This record gives sequence, structure tokens and C-alpha cells, in this order.
Amino acid sequence: MNWDPNEGNWKQLKGQVRETWGKFTDDDLDVIGGRKDKLIGKLQERYGIAEEAAEAQFKKFYEQRRT
Repeated sequence: MNWDPNEGNWKQLKGQVRETWGKFTDDDLDVIGGRKDKLIGKLQERYGIAEEAAEAQFKKFYEQRRT
């Protein structure tokens, strides 16, 4: 799974991320800045889930965007 190209499109993706994970604040989105590792970390923090669960949610989000 290659997320890197999406970092350049982060401004466009922010809305989709916010729609999917409504607990993210504007500051969270600025910190994430399109970085997969930061997004997974914020998922863990905001939703109180384990890293594996956060990675699974990210993977589902990523796969849905590709189809």
C-alpha cells in the first residue's frame, strides 16, 4: 500500500478524513499533514484503539478511496 502520493493532495483529502473520523480537530489534521504514521497515531489517540485496529481502519479508508 503506497500512501506517499497522497501527502501532496492532503488539502483535498482532509475533508474525506474528517468525514470518516469526525473526532479529528483542525489541529489534528494539521499535525497529520498527510502522513500515514501520524494519521494512525491520531486514530489511536482520539478513538482509544490499539495500533492494529487503527491500521485496519486506515487500510479500509485507503482501499475505499482507490475503488
